[in-house]
Amino acid sequence: MKLELWRNATLVLNLDGLSILVDPMLGKKGSRGKMPMTESKLLNPLVELPFSREELHEKLKRIDAVAVTHLHPDHWDEDAVELLDKNIPIICSDVIADHIAEQGFTNIITVHDRLQWNNIEISTTRGRHGTGEIGEKMGIVNGFVFKKDNKTVYIAGDTIWYDEIALEIDQHQPQHIIVAGGAATFDVGDPIIMTSEDIIKVCTYAPESTVWVTHLEAVSHCREDRKYTRKQILENGLEKKCLILDDGEEVELYF
Repeated sequence: MKLELWRNATLVLNLDGLSILVDPMLGKKGSRGKMPMTESKLLNPLVELPFSREELHEKLKRIDAVAVTHLHPDHWDEDAVELLDKNIPIICSDVIADHIAEQGFTNIITVHDRLQWNNIEISTTRGRHGTGEIGEKMGIVNGFVFKKDNKTVYIAGDTIWYDEIALEIDQHQPQHIIVAGGAATFDVGDPIIMTSEDIIKVCTYAPESTVWVTHLEAVSHCREDRKYTRKQILENGLEKKCLILDDGEEVELYF
């Protein structure tokens, strides 16, 4: 298995020769505009994809399926809707399936709990995209677990650490966990994705798993960058099991 981060939460998971694109935000730098509910005047995404538009088109030709955790524009943007083949398999929860169908996609694989796809077991997982009123406004989100021959990867999606994440780890026993770091926060309310403190909790709770951190330095409401997050990891002695991916970086997943 291989994992490649494109930008933010957009990554490619290669399992048994099949490439699954997760949460595609494919627009050019600044194409999504200012982040709502913040005073920041920065235009999102903050950075370009780590390759040219021509390379993007070539990479999309090699994608076998797309997995979407939720429909916020830093995970599923207008460029993704425009650029992706409308017949490509779209893996998503039943909560967002109808909306994606309305956008013209014809091959939607709805995961209510779990299913088998090309000999890969795919499960949806729970998430909490913030707390209180902000968390309610952010809506329902989920993650995914991909399992092949007892090799298990858990993509937590946009969630903070809370008891359900521990339950998902207990149930699926993943060797690799991919979390959204950055402590994204609006001008009111608590962080809506994991802080460094949350990431440390994941590492502590799952000491046998390798934890990969994404969602850094690409959208303007994230408060923690790679330098800060790496410092927290080092101070907690977790640098061998908690790794921060750079945009464009591809890694081998060992089991």
